[in-house]
Amino acid sequence: MNDCRHLVLVLGDQLNADSAAFDGFDPAQDAVLMVEAREESTHVWSHKARTALFLSAMRHFADELTASGCRVIYRRLDDHGDATLADGWQAAVASMRPQLLICVEPGDWRVWQRLNAFSAASRVPLDLRSDRHFLCSRDEFAAWAGDSKSLRMEFFYRNMRRQHGVLMEGKEPVGGRWNFDAENRRGFGRDGPGFLPAPPQFPPDATTQAVMALVEREFAGHPGSLSNFNWPVTREQALVALQRFIEDRLPVFGPFQDAMWAGMPFGWHSLLSSSLNLKLLNPREVIAAAEAAWRERKLDLAGVEGFIRQVLGWREFIRGVYYLDMPALRDANHFRHANALPKWYWTGDTGMNCIRQCIGQTLEHGYAHHIQRLMVTGMFGVLAEISPQQLADWYLAVYVDAVDWVELPNTAGMALFANGGRFTSKPYVASGAYIKRMSNYCYGCRYRPDVRTGPDACPMTTLYWRFLIRHEREFAGNPRTALMVRNLARLGEDERTAIDVHGEQMLADLDRL
Repeated sequence: MNDCRHLVLVLGDQLNADSAAFDGFDPAQDAVLMVEAREESTHVWSHKARTALFLSAMRHFADELTASGCRVIYRRLDDHGDATLADGWQAAVASMRPQLLICVEPGDWRVWQRLNAFSAASRVPLDLRSDRHFLCSRDEFAAWAGDSKSLRMEFFYRNMRRQHGVLMEGKEPVGGRWNFDAENRRGFGRDGPGFLPAPPQFPPDATTQAVMALVEREFAGHPGSLSNFNWPVTREQALVALQRFIEDRLPVFGPFQDAMWAGMPFGWHSLLSSSLNLKLLNPREVIAAAEAAWRERKLDLAGVEGFIRQVLGWREFIRGVYYLDMPALRDANHFRHANALPKWYWTGDTGMNCIRQCIGQTLEHGYAHHIQRLMVTGMFGVLAEISPQQLADWYLAVYVDAVDWVELPNTAGMALFANGGRFTSKPYVASGAYIKRMSNYCYGCRYRPDVRTGPDACPMTTLYWRFLIRHEREFAGNPRTALMVRNLARLGEDERTAIDVHGEQMLADLDRL
């Protein structure tokens, strides 16, 4: 008898056994459905490592549910070949004839709409449950945001610190300050990063190897490599990754979290975002581990606070903004940028060494840290007037930790200023001098970061000054950017014209930079 009472739909980024989807689950009457669908790797041109991570983690989680006594219907891509999630849902509903569908709210607006449409078409009611993985619910965030047109993470973060008692002494923040960001912006200097602890190794087991073979066969033309695949695919592995970060890299994470160096893909970063976003880790345990390390081992407060702010503050804030501002956020384009994404975003084949380094490691590992995303690939995107929608799709495609709720607000709202400053006070733009200060990428590059025009001019620098010229009036009226445009006074009309002409030439042939 295939009939079931409740059919619990588990999506690829909902791999937590304590999910609200399992509240009231009865193994004798209910079943779990998990679907591998081709569209989830093709609606954006997904990196092979991203697809492999999701599928391997899903299969491991399904095995764990089965071992715990759950009835699991798992539709593998190599068995069923479902084109879409809805195809898999429809086949299971026709077979199981459930009375009710249960699912935790999806992290992708597109999937959310598909799920509601499927429930209506199949005439099976849908119980859509709040995702309690997060410390702040959608309703709580909406209540905090109110009718404000401008939102600031800093104030939300302070509220979360108070509410959850994180890094607090009574009603005051430990150390007397809420934010130690100013202490966390050091570059490595000429000597480079020195010794870096290696991240833990997770050799692919039989399940992961089978998935990797599937990806190479079914998505052979997709970008990226699987040769260095080393991401946690189970909760057990994710806990090991957390422990190793707390012990080995958190002590030095803070001051160098923004620093970049050629051939250094990971630095002191946690590499926990994929495990958090798949929900193999709970943010509460990550925050608690970092705070305990500070209290017990007397770690540098600035570094620990900076890490906790990313999890308790920024991650929760971004998720709230996503649900609050969708679907309009998807189409946001404050500067009306429309240039096509250069082809070398998919290959790294560009003369700009900073871009080549960041995209190269992204293709190799499916990973780049926040400054590489924000101040290299993202900053070039806004300076080069690339379509926010095309660049957002690229970010969603190439990173193993990419889920729409986190990638779209970070890309459209922060990196590209496409939503006009909804939660950022200024566009994140700078010349090549910033990259030179924070990395060694400029050494050996064919371009010079201090040159604005001519064949040796750094595209970041040329396009930065062109961007200031084009938006001088808007920037002059913003206290956070007024100093930038005041620097334009040092340029004569001839130099302004030369910058504008050279910048236009670059924009006309972005693929050849």
